[in-house]
Amino acid sequence: MNEDVEPQSGYTSPPPGAPVKTLRFRLPDLPEVRQFAEEEARGVGMPEEAIGDFVIAVNEVATNAVTHGADDARMRTWVISGDLIVEVHDEGAWKPGPMPGAVGGMGLWVARLLSSDLTLRVGSGGSTVIMRFPGKA
Repeated sequence: MNEDVEPQSGYTSPPPGAPVKTLRFRLPDLPEVRQFAEEEARGVGMPEEAIGDFVIAVNEVATNAVTHGADDARMRTWVISGDLIVEVHDEGAWKPGPMPGAVGGMGLWVARLLSSDLTLRVGSGGSTVIMRFPGKA
């Protein structure tokens, strides 16, 4: 596996020269985020039966970004070896996941189950979630 081309667990940015699409969003823009995600999935030839789960994972992470992170966030997408990579970043401070007995707060858990790889980076610059999804079957 070529580390310059294939994202590894912990992969944090697009490789040089990879086309990257960016969408900035706020809480009222979540329908646009879901539409953008669906269009990206179709654009890489993701199987129809996988698109719904993909949009759910992206929506969960995007919702977390603008409800638990900061008022606005950024989503970037790029393709590597046919797989769709989605990065969601907000400038907010990291808060740990749900407490035992919580009714909500499962967004990252859901996204981790639905993606083939999920990396979380947190620090003084905000929170970033990077997910990988298979493209064409």
